[in-house]
Amino acid sequence: MNRWDGKTKGSLLGYKIFLFFVKVLGLGFAYRLLQLVTYYYFLFAARPKKALLDFYSDTLHISGKPALDLVRKNFYIFGQTLLDRAAFLLGKGSHFTHIFENEQYLLDIRNGGKGGMLLSAHLGNWETAGNLLKGRITPTINIVMLDAEVESIKKFMDLSTGGSRFKIIPIKNDLSHIISIRNALINNEFVAIHADRYMEGAKFIEMDFMGKEAKFPYGPFVIASKFDAPVTFVFAAKDGKYSYHLSATAPITQKMKPEEIARLYVDELERKVRQYPEQWFNYFNFFQE
Repeated sequence: MNRWDGKTKGSLLGYKIFLFFVKVLGLGFAYRLLQLVTYYYFLFAARPKKALLDFYSDTLHISGKPALDLVRKNFYIFGQTLLDRAAFLLGKGSHFTHIFENEQYLLDIRNGGKGGMLLSAHLGNWETAGNLLKGRITPTINIVMLDAEVESIKKFMDLSTGGSRFKIIPIKNDLSHIISIRNALINNEFVAIHADRYMEGAKFIEMDFMGKEAKFPYGPFVIASKFDAPVTFVFAAKDGKYSYHLSATAPITQKMKPEEIARLYVDELERKVRQYPEQWFNYFNFFQE
């Protein structure tokens, strides 16, 4: 797991078991079962554990028992976010509450009529946040993503839950996703992109992140700079058993270069990582040469 490969990890059997428990016995029971699974992964998932420990010690200067505690908490919260996602897909989202820091920014974007670009990261759980917001902020949220999940798991999730409640814009080699993004913005819809992971072979931009050089995908920042739509950085961190803390930054409305948008994004990502280190869900060497 030296570099992200664009695929969701996990077995088909594991997905089936947890979907069954969420559907039949409830989310609380699934959380309790998750504690056992988390302990197993903490003991035997050597690569992601090492990647997190290296990140905590070398980057955040947290080591020893506090770092180990953070890793255990990280694995558990990551599992919870997956269960929360399944709960929404199964129509069991009524337990969840949230607070939204700077919600007015998204309302202003919606009222502007040009759509909006939402740049986020693999920190917390923006998909669940989108479920909480959909219908109140905007009727349609488009998610730009690599369609590289393990096919059997993706098929099972679609059959069992009806699939994602969002409009998915898959990234294609023929760049047809650019047209889909343009059309969504013309329709005053939101387009969400994760901007913290790049695939090998893709164009990247090197930025100072947490005091070290790291590679970020160049594409999201180019897209954000090309369209005449406001750009905001959005995050959703789990801050309680069934609650989330959502946030948005002041929209960028003037023309900016991709590198300028990237710098602002990385600065905000740094703040969020320091605030929620247990919800940093990048299980590879983020600073790999």
